[in-house]
Amino acid sequence: MLLVRAEQLNKTYHDAGATVVALNDATLTIKTGEFIAVTGRSGSGKSTLFHQIGLIDRPTSGSLSILGTDVLMLTEKQKTSFRLAHIGYIFQDYALIPTLTAIENVALPLLMAGMPKAKAYAKAIATLDSVGLSGRAHHLPSELSGGQQQRVSIARAVSHEPALILADEPTANLDNETSLAVLGIFRSLAARDITVVMITHENEYAQLTDRIITLFDGKITGDVRN
Repeated sequence: MLLVRAEQLNKTYHDAGATVVALNDATLTIKTGEFIAVTGRSGSGKSTLFHQIGLIDRPTSGSLSILGTDVLMLTEKQKTSFRLAHIGYIFQDYALIPTLTAIENVALPLLMAGMPKAKAYAKAIATLDSVGLSGRAHHLPSELSGGQQQRVSIARAVSHEPALILADEPTANLDNETSLAVLGIFRSLAARDITVVMITHENEYAQLTDRIITLFDGKITGDVRN
């Protein structure tokens, strides 16, 4: 099933009178259940592409549909609702709220989506259990290792059962063993038809995905299957 269709996405910025092309005619399709690595040197446009697909930013031109919806036609309020329903985000710095426990961090987006508290917390503990962290549910981020914090971040991203997970350098701060465990979780998500798109600078981890998309100077210069 086709999940994402992006056609000729462009993003330009104006800085001190100069025009910066961050994304240049990016065209791609993403199917349900794919595990994809997005690679390229710093400044190649990886994060810019993520921001468009994740509805965090708007392209200067081009078209973008997700789950058959023309997302560029949505209002800001509709985009927020769409993100909460269909997209999960994982960041290299985990982006957990430090004053909330693991279960509270995972339950937060469910509560924001309008789920009753008891159901949200039950869902949160079940999701933490799925990543091996039910025993750490009531610990603060400062009481968890980096790998455990990243697993909380993953649980938060998948707790609402999104169609698409966007992971921005999720292994950057992890050792090799923990990184491979995280990639194993991503693989299991893809097996459940949750699409995972991961930015990475590490070729050895990119090789463990289904497909590698390479960007250079804002252009997609490679798209190969492993």
